Amino acid sequence: MSQHLPGQEPVRIVLQSGHSGSVYPIAFSPGGSFVLSGSDDGTIILWDVASGREIRTWTFFTGDADSVREVELSPDGRTLLTMWQESYDYTIRLWDVASGQELKTFTVPSDEGTSVALSPDGSAAFFGSEDGTIKLWDIASGCQIRILKGHSDEVTSFAFSPDGRTALSGSDDGTIKLWEVVSGCEIKTFTGPSDDIRSVAFSPDGRIALSGSRTGTIKFWDVASGHEIRAISADSGVVWSVAFSLDGHTAISLSGKTIKLWDVASGRELRTFTRQDITPFAVSPDGCTALACSQIVLPNRVDETFKLWDLASGRELRTLTGDSRCVISVAVSPDGRTVLSGGYGEAISLWDVTSGRRLKAFSRHSRGARVASVALSPDGRTAVSGSYDKTVGLWDVASGQEVGTIAGHSNPVEAVRFLSDGRTFLSGGWDEIKLWDLASRQELKAFTRPTGWVKALALSPDGRTVLSAGYKGIKLWNVRTGRELKTFTGGTSISSIAFLPDGCTALLGDYDGAVRLWDLASGCELKTLTGHSGGVWSVAFSPDGRTALSGSEDNTVKLWNITSGCELMTLTGHSNGVTSVAFSPDGCTVLSASADGSVRVWDSATGTERASMVAFEGDAWLTITPEGFFEASSPKAAQHLHLVRGLDVSPFDRAYDALYRPDLVREKLAGDPDGKVKAAAAQLDLDGIWQDAQRRE
Repeated sequence: MSQHLPGQEPVRIVLQSGHSGSVYPIAFSPGGSFVLSGSDDGTIILWDVASGREIRTWTFFTGDADSVREVELSPDGRTLLTMWQESYDYTIRLWDVASGQELKTFTVPSDEGTSVALSPDGSAAFFGSEDGTIKLWDIASGCQIRILKGHSDEVTSFAFSPDGRTALSGSDDGTIKLWEVVSGCEIKTFTGPSDDIRSVAFSPDGRIALSGSRTGTIKFWDVASGHEIRAISADSGVVWSVAFSLDGHTAISLSGKTIKLWDVASGRELRTFTRQDITPFAVSPDGCTALACSQIVLPNRVDETFKLWDLASGRELRTLTGDSRCVISVAVSPDGRTVLSGGYGEAISLWDVTSGRRLKAFSRHSRGARVASVALSPDGRTAVSGSYDKTVGLWDVASGQEVGTIAGHSNPVEAVRFLSDGRTFLSGGWDEIKLWDLASRQELKAFTRPTGWVKALALSPDGRTVLSAGYKGIKLWNVRTGRELKTFTGGTSISSIAFLPDGCTALLGDYDGAVRLWDLASGCELKTLTGHSGGVWSVAFSPDGRTALSGSEDNTVKLWNITSGCELMTLTGHSNGVTSVAFSPDGCTVLSASADGSVRVWDSATGTERASMVAFEGDAWLTITPEGFFEASSPKAAQHLHLVRGLDVSPFDRAYDALYRPDLVREKLAGDPDGKVKAAAAQLDLDGIWQDAQRRE
């Protein structure tokens, strides 16, 4: 068994996954060795700059949360401050960077979070406000201790002097103010015509201030006098960020798609970098490198990668990214041996659940198009998918060959379902629901009335009726005629739907976080199952109809007793929202797909995770157990794994031989009936592997 000294962080196996959403903000650590990035996918990632590897991921979800607004590291790099909007307030959390443990939480009003900065000693946080004030909060107590007044409009930027005694603030009122930190007294207002200030910075010696404005003007200021030294135009829109090089000779600005370097003495432009949209931007403390988030716009998706640039030469040094893609939908084969998964990226994966191997990758949909739904025919021979490229794809499962594409929708296709005869299937999208013949790929029926945006479809057990859920509520349809049979009042925020085996009851997943049980004859709600802290994105029933399954954007999967409405257990492990859930045909296994890029296999009786299956760009894939044993498409695929202890990173090479165990992955997926995985895990010495790797470096 792996042993580590008291007080020493254990060795962790980390899968490089990256963000699945848009990224903002990003920041260097004080020493420049690490980078923090926040995303609207609800995660913050700490990256090692030298290797480009992820060290730690913090996952947030609290129901009404919007996105990560700010990330700040204390000057000693030991404490992380995160600011997260929830309803009308900002939640501030402090974290121990090395261990990832939360240290403290407090709340500030949302109008006090327009800009944030940690004091140089890390004891206080300064929050710019919409009303023009700056609020000083004590970190230890989480209490507000001082208010700095002077601006007449929103405070947009804040920066400390190198010695920490003074601070600059920029505002939409067009002014820049210099403050004494200890007393909170205003020292001076910088003079001269200006406009809405977006960013401010001190030179390394504290003698010059730099500002960027909404109109694209960059200004240099003499801090002692408050007088303007020079004004130059960036000629590329709003100046979102400004900084100095470590020697103070060069100024750096970001505006739109352009990073520019300026000679401080003359104001002369030295170099321009023009890339894809690089709004998130940060300069290393030594001023030698810049980190920018490049965006590649694809149909229905934006790919974002971090690129580290050498500012002197303009050379790209490194890319910080993960290659896994958000998984949106899973479908289990009738024999329970294979699982189909689809999501962001054009490839759809067919997995063998007994071995963890990816058997096939179906690629047809437009590059980058979101696959919103997948289904397998009752005989398991045909796969069908609905995509945001407005098409329905059909594949022969055995050969992996495409057998047809249907372009019958004029809008994205959100849901596909096979009828029990296996010869026909349904597709639902933003425009309507359609019934198709599988052999001819001809449309048999378009449902008679406008349905609104269809988010989910569920077929009754006898295959005669179908429920649709969308922005016009829940509707019951006759499958063969396409006639609307009933419209249920309410239910306009339903994201997922499933029939109970009795055909009389439906399970609904609601964006408000509730799981609802409805009687279809009366249209009355029978039970409300509460416990998720975020919207419910997927629901399913066990084959015997006694247990309900729900997946939520709060990153969890829950099992419920249908009779009592009580929660049976919560399955945790995903680092992002759970987008799709399913039971195996025998009810013994739970499958969950997530925006974190993984499909996870769970024991439904114990809630134990058996394995996580991840597909990467191209043909690479990897399946890993909680103990760290894995199976992969190739040694190259294993490079998505690395070892982390505290803030140190080590390549996975030394651990490969010990952890590449397809035999144990198979045993784990079978439930470890003979205890082989447990025995092997007890003998696994990750500390020894780590120490060996350190000696060889």
